[in-house]
Amino acid sequence: MTDNNVTPTPWTQLRNLTSARIALGRAGSSLPTAPHLEFQMSHARARKAVHLELDVAALGEQLAPLGLPVLNLSSAADNRAIYLQRPDLGRRLAPASRAQLTPSVGGVDLAIVIGDGLSALAIQTNAVPFLTLVMPMLASQGLSLGSISIVTQARVAVGDEIGTALGARMVLVLIGERPGLSSPDSMGLYLTHGPYEKLTDEARNCISNVRAMGLSYPEAAQKLIFLLHQARKLGMTGVNVKDEAEALATTEKRPNFLISG
Repeated sequence: MTDNNVTPTPWTQLRNLTSARIALGRAGSSLPTAPHLEFQMSHARARKAVHLELDVAALGEQLAPLGLPVLNLSSAADNRAIYLQRPDLGRRLAPASRAQLTPSVGGVDLAIVIGDGLSALAIQTNAVPFLTLVMPMLASQGLSLGSISIVTQARVAVGDEIGTALGARMVLVLIGERPGLSSPDSMGLYLTHGPYEKLTDEARNCISNVRAMGLSYPEAAQKLIFLLHQARKLGMTGVNVKDEAEALATTEKRPNFLISG
């Protein structure tokens, strides 16, 4: 049924190509009721994602088939409220958690850290399916792996402390990203070569928006394997390592909706 009170827009067809809030039309000088209510619902979902607690027990059970030891850790932020107000506490481990970490003899090539970040929903939804896909790829690269660390109230930089304590040459952090109004379940991947405490963000590579409606697991895995190869080859990660995985993987041209008929 068409709402005759809503003034249409010629951009309406573009809404089929994006989840962005475009071409919503108008009712008089205001937003139509339906998109206004959809906005409020999306805002509520984003807020819920920020405050949702990670189900650590369930995540640990789902990770068990991967065959790696799983450590349950927490940051120095005692609870969610403190975590949101004190980002610095989320960047380091609680003393009791730090005491659980001991380096492997000879170290390991890669330590994997899973942090709730700003969206436990993103981790609960995406972490296990992505790791299930990527683990055989890591094995094919001949990488030695340490334990998987699950960290609650975590920020990205907590991975540096974990990587250092485990004697890892690289650390991969899977973390829930800040929820957007159309993406409360977006997971980020952060790869760091030579992690150490107080390392700054330009020394990492980020693969963002990993989720069903964003960057697919195979695409994210492809980018990660490429960056791992480059990190080992160059002895570094960060702004000086360019992500050319997509360009190398395919020469197929994608259609341009601006000029396609």
